[in-house]
Amino acid sequence: MLPIRTLTSAAALAVLLLTAGQADGAGTATASPQVLEQVFRAQPYRGEPAREASFSHSGRYLAYLWNPFGEPGGDLHVHDTRTGKTIRVTSRQRMAAFDTPEDLARFDTKRQQRDREWSEAQAKVEAQQAYLRGEAVDLAQWDRAALELVKKEAAAKKARDDAQKAADKAEAEAEKRAMAELAARRAGKPVPPAAAASAAPAPAAAASGVEKEDWEWRDELKKHRAKHKLKPTDLYPGVAQIEWAHERDELVFQYRGGLYRWQASAPEQMQPLVVTQRNLRIVAYTRDDQGFIYLDDGKLLRSRFAAAGVHVLNRELVHPDDAERKYKIEATTLSDDGRWMALVARAPLGEEGKPPPKPGRQVEIMSYAERFATAKKVDREVSDDKRLQAPLAIYIRQVPTGPEAPAKQPDPVYTHKGGDVWFELSPIAWTKDGSRYAFSTWEREKELLRVYLGSASETAKPELVLERRGDVGHEVVSVLRPQFTPDGKTLVLSLDEAGYRQPYGLDVATKALRPLVKGHFEAHTVLGFTPDSRAMFVLANRDDWAAMNVHRVDLATGAMTPLGAAPDYHRNAAVSFDGRWAAAVAGNWAERPELKLLQAGQAPKVLTQSHDPAWDRLGLLKPERFSFQNRHGDTLHAYAFKPAGWQASDRRSAIVYVYGGPLNDRHTVETDSFQPTGYLFNQYMTARHGFVTVSIDTRGHSNYGRRFSGANWEQPGQPQTEDLEDLKAHMVKTMGVDAARVGLNGWSFGGFQTQYTMFTQPELFAAGIAGAGPTEWENYNSWYSGRTIGKVDRSKPNLRKFSLLPLAPGLKKPLLLVHGMQDPNVLYQDTVNIYRALLESGKEALVDLFLDPDGEHAMGGAVKTAAWHRKYEAFWLRTLGAAAPAK
Repeated sequence: MLPIRTLTSAAALAVLLLTAGQADGAGTATASPQVLEQVFRAQPYRGEPAREASFSHSGRYLAYLWNPFGEPGGDLHVHDTRTGKTIRVTSRQRMAAFDTPEDLARFDTKRQQRDREWSEAQAKVEAQQAYLRGEAVDLAQWDRAALELVKKEAAAKKARDDAQKAADKAEAEAEKRAMAELAARRAGKPVPPAAAASAAPAPAAAASGVEKEDWEWRDELKKHRAKHKLKPTDLYPGVAQIEWAHERDELVFQYRGGLYRWQASAPEQMQPLVVTQRNLRIVAYTRDDQGFIYLDDGKLLRSRFAAAGVHVLNRELVHPDDAERKYKIEATTLSDDGRWMALVARAPLGEEGKPPPKPGRQVEIMSYAERFATAKKVDREVSDDKRLQAPLAIYIRQVPTGPEAPAKQPDPVYTHKGGDVWFELSPIAWTKDGSRYAFSTWEREKELLRVYLGSASETAKPELVLERRGDVGHEVVSVLRPQFTPDGKTLVLSLDEAGYRQPYGLDVATKALRPLVKGHFEAHTVLGFTPDSRAMFVLANRDDWAAMNVHRVDLATGAMTPLGAAPDYHRNAAVSFDGRWAAAVAGNWAERPELKLLQAGQAPKVLTQSHDPAWDRLGLLKPERFSFQNRHGDTLHAYAFKPAGWQASDRRSAIVYVYGGPLNDRHTVETDSFQPTGYLFNQYMTARHGFVTVSIDTRGHSNYGRRFSGANWEQPGQPQTEDLEDLKAHMVKTMGVDAARVGLNGWSFGGFQTQYTMFTQPELFAAGIAGAGPTEWENYNSWYSGRTIGKVDRSKPNLRKFSLLPLAPGLKKPLLLVHGMQDPNVLYQDTVNIYRALLESGKEALVDLFLDPDGEHAMGGAVKTAAWHRKYEAFWLRTLGAAAPAK
């Protein structure tokens, strides 16, 4: 037997750090011996950033949910901006008083299991690499240990079962003798003597106590692992939600179905309000801050702090055509003054008492984990499915002031009949004084965008105040959430009126519309306003396309003042009600994102430390940003890694990474994004092998304006291929790249894009890797394809015109297809079908498959991130050749 040798994560990291090179200016570095099992460590270097940040009404306190690196869950922390101190309100220990001992034991046991699995996974991958280097490593040690554990558990179970059987047998014999004695006494006969105890020895058992063959024990191990697989609910969850009082410095938070009160005047205490095992959600304080309003399974309930009792505010709605059927309340929105509420309700579909029919269909995903393949079904709605949009109604109701008798249900103020249509409704917004409300609607088939303005009345219909039909910008739908300024005089809307998603002000009195900012940038997220309604806060990429920053906007002049510091990308931002403070999770490639407190003219204050410090010691290269113009005059943005000793006259191997199509605000080129392939693997190939690597946002990405994001419509793949051709020419001219040794790599939409480019421009790239690409758009989710790919026809799968299958014969260069076989997003069948088409067209020597049998859209099943990229490394070295400059 080989001697046991386990390479621990700490040991491997120490070796790495002793020899790692240091960055030598932006984009270049000295030689680095980085290894994939450390770049993609089993335990992520990244911790969970802070979330749910929000300020008290006074602006003095900032609450947020966060835990230090390695701790599960997100606990409630409150930062005092006056003293600069932060207190941790909740913790696993403090909340133990409200959890059962069984839950606490599970949290602790499962956390130990998680840490043990991370450590074991890291040790395994390091040992495997040592074995491949020829070192003497015992690769079976972990399976042996796991099998021994299963055998011990089986032996313990057998011992318990045997003891129980012996006890049951003894009890049965005693009962039998007692009955015999009873029968003898009744018959007047002598009581029979007790049977002598058996002295026969128990039969010999195996060392484990259970007789099984090795293959049977391995089956038992497989069952054991499936049974004990970690689930999100196994770990301590922390706090789920926060809601501040209207005036007081206090809040209510939700923890595991319970609601609790925290007050700044007694920061070390918390008051349990409602403790249940149901999924309660805090909605708001009552207007006088003497009580609280919360949701319990759709029911809006009100309680007072000083009195017992619960009042139901949003009673069930009656369907006007059938008193026995009820509207299902989907959402309830309260006005800030607590006097009015808007109810969004759906009429029932199908038979009363039965689950409503689902839109679309169910598709089967095959699993090969068992002896024979099994199928699981997932919901799917594709472009040619008939829709089952439930009829919708909006009710405006006065909030009951007390436990008075229910008032008669009014008629809805707005209805939509539903049916075979695509209809979307924005959240409903109220003015601060509760006098008006607003909402927007989008009807996809009609390409119709509408905004409605209503008054606080149970009967008055809302007024249509803005309508846009046709070319309104497909990305507006997901960001159009009306908001009122605090004075209620202006309704702020994110629209695409001039080619960019930006805030516009609709004068409530005159209905006049005006832009609130101007310029070529995106600013579609409105964070809040100053109390005097003179300024607004937005996220905008005005100063850097790759970084959203918090800006204060003067509503009279449109002047913008950045609050954050470049080059940070700001996410999960919040602004205080008094307008003095802002907070955001902000970071960049040189500084991992953390929660920061922002104030105009002041340096940001870092409030959290979320990530493993070992990350900073990895010696990662820093990318070099660049941009260029494509053939149509559009500016394209990208970043590159260049190796040590790089010169513009080199002719090096190169890799290009592409990712997403249009979807809200997703980019590849973001200053805080450490994307596994586009950033981490690319920099690894540069540091270890001397490649030039580039990640780019081609046309079709969002957050660059409508011309950019809309380029994909009705021609997916074509504009991106043009941009990639222009990029390659730029790289060859300016970046020391060999034109004959450039590879293309993409994931998801980028996987589609890689294939499209390799099939339609077969000489452009020397090789390609396409991961989880949707090759047949008629099979993809309609919510995306009907917004971003092309106009759908629900009478037939007309998006088939964009299928890659007919283009497959164009392939001329090596292509690696990668997919998780359990992918519920991009179905694995898309890769199977393109693979078949390539085989049928005689491309078997060019195409390879790399599959994760248990992986989903981001893989993560049998194939872990390091192994996945090790396959990539081998492919690029084989297809692009030596990384050294060609002579």
